[in-house]
Amino acid sequence: MNDQSQLIPAVAVKGIATGLLMMAGFTMIWTGIAFSGLHGMVQAWGLIVFPFLAVSFIIKGIKLFGIAKLHPAIESEADKAEGKKMGKWFGIIFGAEGLLIFIAVNIVTNIGHPELTIPAIALVVGLHFFPLAKVFKRTLDYYLATWSTIIAVLAIVFSLNHTLTQPAVAAFTGGGLAVATSCYGLFMMYKGNRLDSY
Repeated sequence: MNDQSQLIPAVAVKGIATGLLMMAGFTMIWTGIAFSGLHGMVQAWGLIVFPFLAVSFIIKGIKLFGIAKLHPAIESEADKAEGKKMGKWFGIIFGAEGLLIFIAVNIVTNIGHPELTIPAIALVVGLHFFPLAKVFKRTLDYYLATWSTIIAVLAIVFSLNHTLTQPAVAAFTGGGLAVATSCYGLFMMYKGNRLDSY
């Protein structure tokens, strides 16, 4: 580990590790949704890349938790204040996401389109990344938020105009969002690789 990495506080390392574990979980959820649409089809084998990525995120996350103790525990007052602010906004956005998912699911159900449940959830997930991009000051978030939102909107359109069957809509939505969460995970792995020497 180099001297520069020693300047990174342990809390930042743990933050990346936690993010990796979250992306592993979300990647598997969206992969499961995609698999439900492709169950019994040969194309389902194409999804196997996502579990491998999820496992690699978990392994890297655990390693980062292990090396966090090698980083200083002390943060500057400015870093503490910034971290507290980010944590507050993350909590607000995450809470709002849960509420909006509940509302979106109830709306599509009550208007007689329960088949839009998965695309509606994906739409809320995609949209919630836009404010997170501002909170965490990451350009990548804007790209992946846009990607996820477009996937969700297309899934809604494909479902309503019967371009795709409902299993195909699930596969399209799940696969598209699994790509997004995997990209987040890969980005976090890249950040994590800069913190250790193995």
